[in-house]
Amino acid sequence: MATGVKKSGGPQAATDRVDGRRERSRSSHRRIVEAMMELIVGGDLMPSAARVAEEAGIGLRTVFRHFDDMDSLYAEITATITEQVMPTVAAPYPEQPWQDNLRELVRRRVRVFETTLPFRLAANIKRYQSPFLMGQYSKVVMLERELILRLLPSDILADRISVEALCAALSFQNWRVLRHDQGLSVEDSATVMAHITEALMETLAGGKA
Repeated sequence: MATGVKKSGGPQAATDRVDGRRERSRSSHRRIVEAMMELIVGGDLMPSAARVAEEAGIGLRTVFRHFDDMDSLYAEITATITEQVMPTVAAPYPEQPWQDNLRELVRRRVRVFETTLPFRLAANIKRYQSPFLMGQYSKVVMLERELILRLLPSDILADRISVEALCAALSFQNWRVLRHDQGLSVEDSATVMAHITEALMETLAGGKA
């Protein structure tokens, strides 16, 4: 005898509902990260959780269900940006004179620094209140320095002051000054960085760069 009660479905229906919730959760998570990144690229270097929620088209509570605090959101963005730039950063250098490898490093840094510029500007604002961002800052500075030192022969490394000058010239901080503080174009900033590098290489090589 019919009871008039509609069954909700069997195990497959329950599995479908769970899968649907998971997909919606993944979609919300992705939208939050993308919204944060878009806001930063658009010039909002300190977007609030409420602003992120508005940009993502979701509720504020949903943001905090996915991210306990803004640091965890910055961690996700850091992972996303790192994945984008690491193929360029970690690509091997050919067997060629160290001067040519440094020139290649300059070209790579122009691409990487320009890609990461808005996100590193945003992180610089927050890092003094964030142990995570401060830790990331220290790691990146050390990595960028190490990548330069690896390209230099031992006799060149002996000129400590000139090597320190080279590390400063090829730092993100220098790129930030050129692009953000002095307002130079990408092309002009790249030319300035290359010019400084050539001058320092000449000093390091005793005029034989």
